Amino acid sequence: MPHSGLTGTVKGVALKRLWLSAYAGSNPVPCTTMINLDAAIKLLKEHSTRESIFKHSLAVGAIMRGLARHLGEDENKWEICGILHDIDFPQTENDYTKHGLIAAEILKDVDLPEDIIYAIKAHAHVMNKQAPLKSKMDFSIDAADAVSGLVTATALIYPDKKLASVKLKSISKRFKEVSFVRNCDRNRMLSCEKVGISKEKLFEIALESLKTISGELGL
Repeated sequence: MPHSGLTGTVKGVALKRLWLSAYAGSNPVPCTTMINLDAAIKLLKEHSTRESIFKHSLAVGAIMRGLARHLGEDENKWEICGILHDIDFPQTENDYTKHGLIAAEILKDVDLPEDIIYAIKAHAHVMNKQAPLKSKMDFSIDAADAVSGLVTATALIYPDKKLASVKLKSISKRFKEVSFVRNCDRNRMLSCEKVGISKEKLFEIALESLKTISGELGL
């Protein structure tokens, strides 16, 4: 059953993304054939109504936007990649070997460039064994997916459970504690180094990006 607050969240996220792009003076190279952020969020809702997956997808989308801005890439395009990366989770949560591959099938007739669809397959390369990381977008979605859980889990151990309270040194400390959120693969986070971003910079970009949607995440 869809979460009752998701409709308002969808509108708020899309409007905030537009405002942030204008405020930051971003001028990404437009993709000639691509759905917009509203359509991407609507599509995600149609295929995955679980609130935790919805929030995780928004989080990865926000981090991807931050990484794109840092690297001079198309922010909207990278955010859409993040938003849709787990669109097949309901169909693959019991068989991760198909994760990313079913997503590609779901998205094959959607107005998306091939590099987004490939990156979505590639973020699950450890599980599906069929889509090795190749591009900046591939390495970035791999790192963004993993680091999103580390940052949000770090926020939850603070007394107020707010991203605004999180210190970068806390994230770095938790990164070294392998028992802390074990499912957040540290090696995947280090994919950021393949695009010239240190893990410390990744933590900074991720934290600042998630703060922009803290209301939507409840953090």
